[in-house]
Amino acid sequence: MMKNNQMIIAVERIERAIYLIRGQKVMIDRDLAKLYGVETRVLNQAVWRNQDRFPNDFMVPLTRSEIIKLSPLTLPLSPVNGGEGGGEGEG
Repeated sequence: MMKNNQMIIAVERIERAIYLIRGQKVMIDRDLAKLYGVETRVLNQAVWRNQDRFPNDFMVPLTRSEIIKLSPLTLPLSPVNGGEGGGEGEG
């Protein structure tokens, strides 16, 4: 029974991490890495080192406009009075 609950949570987690970009359903590398339990850089390195195992459109760079549109949806909220991250020019 616990297994079924875990499966439902995983499906919901995956669905929340899917975005529509250029008419395609996509996941951001950070979210995909979290699902696999690895750091984002490790996922990206694995893809680059094994490009022949992935379709050509498996990983595509986002335009600045796409990043700006996604930012409110994907970035964690920063504390109002200072704190870590979320500042202009970071990232």
